[in-house]
Amino acid sequence: MATGRGWILQQHSLGASRPAVLANAGLVRAGATAASLTFSSRRPPFVSPAQGSLGPPACPAWGSTVSKCSTVTAMQPSELKTRHIQKQHLKPFIKSIFTTGIESLPSEVILKIFSYLDTVTLLCIGCVNKRFYHLSNDNTIWLKIYSKSFFPKRNKWRTEAVEELSVSLSLSDLQHRESGYWKKEYIIKKIASGKDGIIHLLKSVNTYTGLPVKTKNAIKTSGLRWIIILKERSGNEHVMDQADITFNETSVTVSWYGMSWPYLDSLSSLHLYGVTPVLLGEGKTYLKNGPWRRSLMSEYQLANLTHKAEMIGFDGLVELYHVEQGVLLGLWNKNEIAFVMACLHYHQLIERSILGSATAMHAVAPDKAMLDDIDPEYGLHDYQLHIDMHSKGNTYMCGTFRSLFCKKDYIRNGYLRLTVISYKNNSQHLPLVGKLGLSWKTDALEGSVQNCFIMDVTLLDESQKPFWCFSAPVKMVTTSKAPDLYKYFGPSYYLNYVDSIGKVHVEMVWMEETQEYYITNLVLYLSTQKINSWFGRNY
Repeated sequence: MATGRGWILQQHSLGASRPAVLANAGLVRAGATAASLTFSSRRPPFVSPAQGSLGPPACPAWGSTVSKCSTVTAMQPSELKTRHIQKQHLKPFIKSIFTTGIESLPSEVILKIFSYLDTVTLLCIGCVNKRFYHLSNDNTIWLKIYSKSFFPKRNKWRTEAVEELSVSLSLSDLQHRESGYWKKEYIIKKIASGKDGIIHLLKSVNTYTGLPVKTKNAIKTSGLRWIIILKERSGNEHVMDQADITFNETSVTVSWYGMSWPYLDSLSSLHLYGVTPVLLGEGKTYLKNGPWRRSLMSEYQLANLTHKAEMIGFDGLVELYHVEQGVLLGLWNKNEIAFVMACLHYHQLIERSILGSATAMHAVAPDKAMLDDIDPEYGLHDYQLHIDMHSKGNTYMCGTFRSLFCKKDYIRNGYLRLTVISYKNNSQHLPLVGKLGLSWKTDALEGSVQNCFIMDVTLLDESQKPFWCFSAPVKMVTTSKAPDLYKYFGPSYYLNYVDSIGKVHVEMVWMEETQEYYITNLVLYLSTQKINSWFGRNY
């Protein structure tokens, strides 16, 4: 049975030979004992202010050690300086003799240690240095991991034969493959299987919204999070990890804030990425410093932001600027960033967050022209709208409107009009519940900008497929125009949202008696160019 006796004897032999090694180097005199060496290394001599001699403080209190100090106290200052210089040159030599670490072990021993590590730890340890990187790519280790994860080929006695990957543990698989081959194969297959598992969760669809039911579950299961990278004109990059996230019915709101923001005038662009673990399903928790992969979702130009972007509101602390595509910047003043907020609609959110690469966005499949057997003169029919107005978990209005249609006579200025709520029909008017305001938060402060909120729109076509989806911050603007019925009840407001697919126009009035807003008009305008490409028409 192996014991530690041999190691202890070895350390004693090294300790006994240490004074001889140091004497040969000229650090101490040849006649110095091991005890004197021990004293001089632990208690360095000092110059006494009264006598100008060298000696330890209160040497008599140490008893027998006084006689052992004589070899050191007899040295002259010039001799002590020489010995001090020799000692400084000797320190690396002594450290190399008496210090041993994992890097000094043979490669065979390190490979044996690596063989007991899990895949995540093995990937992380390859980032320590170049030697560990090459050793962690060993094909023997990764072929063993690969064979455990992907079973060999076998035929199961079922209605259909299930064929699985065949892995051969022969020497040829190791000898004729370059280093790291099985590591790459394992990672590629693991990423593909993880993506397939996440996409499988999105198959069931909500009949009211036309969106996957388990989007929130898929985000949490995949460990998905979002980061932004701020690029300066000088080429420097600042990576900000998400600080807060809020799940809504048809969207998710992500916020980034901190104390180390660069100045706005030094930035050139902002990049939004979805970040997922490389090895999905390897654990219930994922380390932030572990292996992750990025998927580019969108890019935004920040040059002259305060002049180009729309300011949707402000309070006593911040100003809110809507960049585009649901991204909002909060500024302390014109040049200092307080926070960044992104409103991400659930439609194809998972695909855009995990299927892209670090340099290219996920390419969405082009729209296929649908065969419409209804007379084109009839226009659009059987559309369905789901709209949600909210802020930080507070829902002001949420509703679904079915059987929307548009006759060809409603086409004006390149848009088709879908009337959802008409100011002429009082029974359609709806209230907004709660005090409207867009809530924001930083490390130290929080607040709410009045007359602003986030609006989610999901429009389904006649086949119940998402036709137009967005989530964006909007602002209410005071207007003097109001329906005759509400002319004397309170001030009137409107809000507009415009993008390449269409426009949303909402009119509302403030009811002083009930202290709430009422929506009196809600109209969607769809671009004829989008309609023609979607249905193959020529409106």
